[in-house]
Amino acid sequence: MTVNNPQMKDMESLKGEFEKTHPNISVNFIQMEENDLRAAVTKDIASGGGQYDVITIGAYETPIWAKNGWLTDLTQKASSDAKYDVDDIIPAVRKGLTVDDKLWAVPFYGESSFLMYNKDLFKAAGITAVEHPTWDQVESWAAKLKTKDTAGICLRGKPGWGEMGGPLTGTLQTSGSGWFDKDWTSQVNTPKFKEAVSRYVRVLKNSGESDPASFGFTECLNLFSQGKAAMWYDATVAAATLESPDSSKVVGKIGYVHAPTVESKESGWLWSWNLAVPDSSKKKDAAWAFLDWATSKDYLNLVGTKLGWAKVPPGSRTSTYANADYLKAAGDFAPITKEVMESINSTQFGPLSQPTPGYFPATPGWPEFGNDFTQGVADVLAGRSTVDQLVAKFQPIAQKVGDDSKK
Repeated sequence: MTVNNPQMKDMESLKGEFEKTHPNISVNFIQMEENDLRAAVTKDIASGGGQYDVITIGAYETPIWAKNGWLTDLTQKASSDAKYDVDDIIPAVRKGLTVDDKLWAVPFYGESSFLMYNKDLFKAAGITAVEHPTWDQVESWAAKLKTKDTAGICLRGKPGWGEMGGPLTGTLQTSGSGWFDKDWTSQVNTPKFKEAVSRYVRVLKNSGESDPASFGFTECLNLFSQGKAAMWYDATVAAATLESPDSSKVVGKIGYVHAPTVESKESGWLWSWNLAVPDSSKKKDAAWAFLDWATSKDYLNLVGTKLGWAKVPPGSRTSTYANADYLKAAGDFAPITKEVMESINSTQFGPLSQPTPGYFPATPGWPEFGNDFTQGVADVLAGRSTVDQLVAKFQPIAQKVGDDSKK
């Protein structure tokens, strides 16, 4: 079970290479949109259904599900295989997948976030990008770049704690806010929180894509790759698809700069899509064999030689950023991806002290709350509510989540 992102589709297209060397194993893929994937996998793994032998799991879920006993410990299998070279996994990514010194998932790709912009559209508008833009600058640029046919910026407006919740959380954190402070006190009714949400809504309404509530990562990727958006603030992994001639009309026309900030020096997130084996799987050895293949250095080389070096899944292994072929193909985005990922403090995002390490609040009540809150933002975007009404409604709900997290 995997998310229907381009890199996962590439993995399915190459599975025959794995099956050639493992003739007793066949791999059947089920691909779903991100929100649907989370719902289906969570339901199966929480009930011990055993429907899936390999799951794609985010950096957020991994430590929580490991503590719940839902995942298979991969430590021994990964560390005992010298060729797999577990020490080559980027340290910050590996740390996020480790609980009690045990490795519970292995990264398929890792990512942070940055701002992508169309150089041709910037030049035509007389705008010069800067390496570290502020949100004020981005908002101003977006307004100037917006036309009848082109969005000034594409931002995720599709509800979901990991869809809209991704860039919205970064916007909150760089603004000196967040979902909770270190004592699990809700920040939803604070001035900085309200201003950050208001900015996100305002930029989308004034300069974003039409019907933003239907746009998540995939939809923004498609829009930007067709030259129909001047900017896009989102995951660094998008660059591989944008620089691929068979899927993009803007190859070689994109600039990459750091994610927009307000109070903090950086606002990039840290995320990885990983492969894990549910504890309920009855084919754990076969499942690990596939994980071993799909997250190895050899697999990255296979993608490079078969599909093109720009398509190599980024952000998982240190050795990727020493590969001359990859750096030649990904020269515009590889250095800044590595730079942003290495600059991140995975235990503290933004000025406000956090209750838990990681980009999102690590508490069982977060996913449902995040889904509901982002649906509320979508209602604001559609004109069915206001930001004032939104924060008034969700403040007590958020505090209930915070209070429950203290227990």
